[in-house]
Amino acid sequence: MNAPTRDIYTEPSDVDFDTLRNLGPLTRMAGVWEGTRGLDVKPKAEGPKKQAFVERISLQPIDPVTNGPQLLYGLRYHTHITKPGLAKTYHEQVGFWLWEPATSTVMHTLTIPRGQTAMAGGTVAPDAAHFELTATQGLETWGICSSPFLNEAFRTTAFRIAVTYNDDGTWGYEEDTVLQILGQAEPFHHTDRNLLRKVEEPTPNPLVRPQATPAAA
Repeated sequence: MNAPTRDIYTEPSDVDFDTLRNLGPLTRMAGVWEGTRGLDVKPKAEGPKKQAFVERISLQPIDPVTNGPQLLYGLRYHTHITKPGLAKTYHEQVGFWLWEPATSTVMHTLTIPRGQTAMAGGTVAPDAAHFELTATQGLETWGICSSPFLNEAFRTTAFRIAVTYNDDGTWGYEEDTVLQILGQAEPFHHTDRNLLRKVEEPTPNPLVRPQATPAAA
C-alpha cells in the first residue's frame, strides 16, 4: 500500500488577521525605533576597526501569510544606519521577522545592497525576553547566499543575532557575522550591537485598518 500523502495544500481556517495580537516573541519589536549608541567592529586591511553608528529601524505588521497549512505572522522591516553627524548611508537592510506559532519558530530574513542575503531561524518561547537565531553557509535551510566577489573575498560562513527586551521598553541586539577573509587563516568576527528606543507606534496591517466612512450624498 502507498503511504498516506501529507496534506500540504489545505490552508488553516482559524487565521486571525490582527497581526499585532499574534506576533509571539516579536510583539515588543513592532514600531519605529532609533538607537544612537551602536558599535560596529569591522575588518580593514590594517586590522579590526571600531565604528560608532546611528540607526533607525521601522518594523511594521504584515497580513498573515500561509504556505498551505503553515501559518506565519510577521513584521516587515527597513533598517537605515549612518555614522554620527553624517547623512550618507553607512548600512541599509530590508527583510522580515516571522513567527510561526505552531512550531514556536522565529525566522529572520535579511538582504543588504552589497550582494548578500540570509535567513536565520530558531525555536523561541512565545513570551521570551531573550532569544538567538542562527544561519550557516551551505545549509539548505537557515542559510546564507553571497555574490561571487563576497564569497571569494569576504565569505560569510555563519551569522548569529541575539535579541534582548528590557523592562524599560527598549530592546537591543548583538550580531556576530563570521567571515573567512581572503589571505587570512583565522575567521574574523564582524560584530554589531545597539540599544533601540521606540519613537513611533506600529501601523496596523492592511486587513485590519479601519475603513473610511463614505461621504454623505
